[in-house]
Amino acid sequence: MNQFEKFSDAEVIHRILNGDKSLYEIIIRRYNPYLYKIGRSYNFNHEDTQDLMQDTFFDAYLNLSQFENRAHFKTWIIRIMMNNCYRKKEKSSSKNEIMIEVNDHSKPLFTHENKDSNQVIQNHELGSIIEKALGNIPFEYRMAFSLREINGFDIHETSKLMNISEANVKVRLHRAKSMLKKEIEKSYSAAELFEFNLIYCDAIVENVMKKINEL
Repeated sequence: MNQFEKFSDAEVIHRILNGDKSLYEIIIRRYNPYLYKIGRSYNFNHEDTQDLMQDTFFDAYLNLSQFENRAHFKTWIIRIMMNNCYRKKEKSSSKNEIMIEVNDHSKPLFTHENKDSNQVIQNHELGSIIEKALGNIPFEYRMAFSLREINGFDIHETSKLMNISEANVKVRLHRAKSMLKKEIEKSYSAAELFEFNLIYCDAIVENVMKKINEL
């Protein structure tokens, strides 16, 4: 398995579709942290988020042949996760905001340079404070912040995932940062928010692969 871990998503998927389904473990481990952050941004608890992640990985596997590399796999599988979360929440579409002036060249509040999220020393007590702060702002702002600032999507990708205009993404980011900036900038990097601990990763892999192997 280790010799395949440096393969691109496209290379791994190609091998899976040609019969080596055991390599799907690489996909699960690669995208566990991203899906976890999405689920938590919908205000699902840890257990419900894990259930949604497993459903998403299984759904993605069943539809893997439909992935045509026209978008990044990360975007594709996060869209599946968001759809699953949306259906679970049964939320109505968010209304568009009135446009305000926002810098078109805004950069993420956090940077990922020289950071390995798996090496970040977690502080669970303070992390829960940040998580709670995010959970208290309106969903449409929380999700824009999560996609852009935590998961690292650009404005265009975020607009596609949320099905809103790029202008509205910028508005939501501006308002979300106004609500959260003071708390978040004190001591936290993006990698420390909603970190999916590796002790949970093995369980997700085991459960998803079990379902796949039963097909």
